[in-house]
Amino acid sequence: MNDMTPIATTLKDWETDQEVRWCPGCGDYAILKAVQRTLPAIGADPKNTVFVSGIGCSSRFPYYIESYGFHTIHGRAPAFATGIKLANPDLDVWLVTGDGDGLSIGGNHLMHVLRRNLDVQILLFNNEIYGLTKGQASPTSRIGTPSPSTPLGSVDRPANPCAFALGAGARFVGRGFDVSKFLPEVLTAAHAHKGAAFVEIFQNCIVYNKDVFNDFAAPKGAEDRQLWLKDGEPMLFANGTKGIALDLETLSLKVVDVAEGDWQGAGVLVHNAKNRAIAHMLVEMPFGEFPMALGVLYDDPRPTFEAAVIAEKAKASEGKTADLAKLLAKGQTWTVDDKGGHPA
Repeated sequence: MNDMTPIATTLKDWETDQEVRWCPGCGDYAILKAVQRTLPAIGADPKNTVFVSGIGCSSRFPYYIESYGFHTIHGRAPAFATGIKLANPDLDVWLVTGDGDGLSIGGNHLMHVLRRNLDVQILLFNNEIYGLTKGQASPTSRIGTPSPSTPLGSVDRPANPCAFALGAGARFVGRGFDVSKFLPEVLTAAHAHKGAAFVEIFQNCIVYNKDVFNDFAAPKGAEDRQLWLKDGEPMLFANGTKGIALDLETLSLKVVDVAEGDWQGAGVLVHNAKNRAIAHMLVEMPFGEFPMALGVLYDDPRPTFEAAVIAEKAKASEGKTADLAKLLAKGQTWTVDDKGGHPA
């Protein structure tokens, strides 16, 4: 868990005096409130918290959280977050990005912060479109998505953010959506994870990609198409009438019916958040035939990047005394006077 002394705050303590400026009905409002509710619950301290963002609608976030914040440049928020965390490992760093910012121009930066396992929380808002720059297709836009950049429909196969994170070596992968009452639970679990915690948040872009997630994230009537995963609990959905099982012949997942609550008899899997192979299967499940996997999909900590850097620095400086003058005078030096330079 992030090393910090819990303090008592309320949601109001995390609200700034800035006017929140997103389009009316944007899912970002709900995500902002979910984060502001989560921060007091985890005992976060505004004086010890930093929100870092890149460019895009999601990247307005630091203006609306009463903490330290950096609104950086397109796709490079992971590089700034890395510098912040290495300069002061005690800070609680949150990285906010979007599907365009994080997976297009920032794809390589996001990959490296994940594989290095920097101790930060990464929130990727996925609306499957470029919202701030007027609705072009993004790396996660579905095939056939019409947009100013794809007027006849996108022919690109979309990137899968959670599959990308797992492939990059992420040790925590979670998923939620903007208006879900369970989103704070996913954020809390991400914060408790020691290392890079990646959370994909499906977010409704009311202007350019309205209701694209309604088939599983509508305020009412979509619950049967949500699989909320909890470590140690069976993978059940549709009010417990269906579950996810492993097809041993194909080594793939399948949907099974559960009669009279007998999920064991139906072969329903019990979620093990440390099972990386099953996590890969869960993020690749095609929606429609399968429900949308949500919650904590994978959580298996390992030593962090900054801990390794600190240990290496301590080893390199062991038995040595810092002496800048001696360092500057080491080797060949020159004395410069009005007669020109002469070797010392």
